[in-house]
Amino acid sequence: MLFFSAAYQSVKEHSIQGRYITYDMISPLLKKLDSKFKVVEIGKSVNGIPIESVDFGYGETKILMWSQMHGNESTTTKAVMDLLNFLQSESDLVFEISKKCTIRVIPILNPDGAKAYTRVNANEIDLNRDAQNLSQPESKILRQAYTNFGPDFCFNLHDQRTKYNVGDTRKSATLSFLAPAFDEERTISDTRTRAMQLIHEMNLVLQEHIPGQVGRYDDGFNSNCVGDTFQMLQTPTVLFEAGHFPGDYERERTRELIYMSLVQAIKSAMQLGPITEFYDTAYFGIPENGQRFFDLVLHNAHYVDVCYDQGVSLGVNYEERLTDGAIHFIPEIKGVFGKGHYLGHVEYDCKNEKELQNLKDSPLFEMLFGHNA
Repeated sequence: MLFFSAAYQSVKEHSIQGRYITYDMISPLLKKLDSKFKVVEIGKSVNGIPIESVDFGYGETKILMWSQMHGNESTTTKAVMDLLNFLQSESDLVFEISKKCTIRVIPILNPDGAKAYTRVNANEIDLNRDAQNLSQPESKILRQAYTNFGPDFCFNLHDQRTKYNVGDTRKSATLSFLAPAFDEERTISDTRTRAMQLIHEMNLVLQEHIPGQVGRYDDGFNSNCVGDTFQMLQTPTVLFEAGHFPGDYERERTRELIYMSLVQAIKSAMQLGPITEFYDTAYFGIPENGQRFFDLVLHNAHYVDVCYDQGVSLGVNYEERLTDGAIHFIPEIKGVFGKGHYLGHVEYDCKNEKELQNLKDSPLFEMLFGHNA
């Protein structure tokens, strides 16, 4: 795939980049949207930061989407802003979307968590486990938006960690999707099947660009999760999970793929009629996520540290830390295991002199083994 193609560059919102995205960064962009959009403050966060929705179109098919329910999951917010730029453009597809769809976007549901770069809100509550209690203002705002809007489809936009691989393969789950269950038995209903159909059609497009890098998220039922709750309320809901593309820790390439997926999902939603011939095998044919990746794996670690036995491999993950308005990736040893069990997005064999020297020349070495450096 040619990432950052001319077509995408024309809609990409270049003023926001990287992993740290806050309300203050997107607010000026929302103010500049043209008259085709309606921007409304629909409430405030625990700390009083506005939560806004953006409406586009006047068509019959209603789509509600929200991003940064978890404040440190910002990739989909960037893609949403790219989508709004696309919807400002003049094209036959945009015109068709405006006639057939009404789209409501909540770009940042958890602005306090976004500012602090935390999963939870200012009361340290995970909003995606608050769908039944509705104990938090942000949870109530989303539910009220859902009730007032009466969507035909919901898009629940998230990031997933770098640990996920696709099925039993060595490929990273760059994007994952889920049609959430609405009961313990994970029953396949018409509502859930409609969500599966959208995922199937997104996957067909994505396989042309990232073959083998699309996973299916675990569908264990939890009524406290928003997606499961909206499925229980008989609204087809799709979970989007923006994951790791090799070398792309800023998730700018993943951002483009999410943008592409959103456009395809909207096209599919506005064209989807009664489900008569779709078989759930197309959806379940997408491999379920595995959990085999570390950010970095060091094989034969005893060559660099006497604390480890011969043949042992170390799994290293990056802790994402907000410092001075930027996200820094701090490596931490998280696992000790035998060779072959886990995968690394980057791997070094410390027994190999060239690879060992490359490791020693890297800032990672001093951060991990400063006492031996």
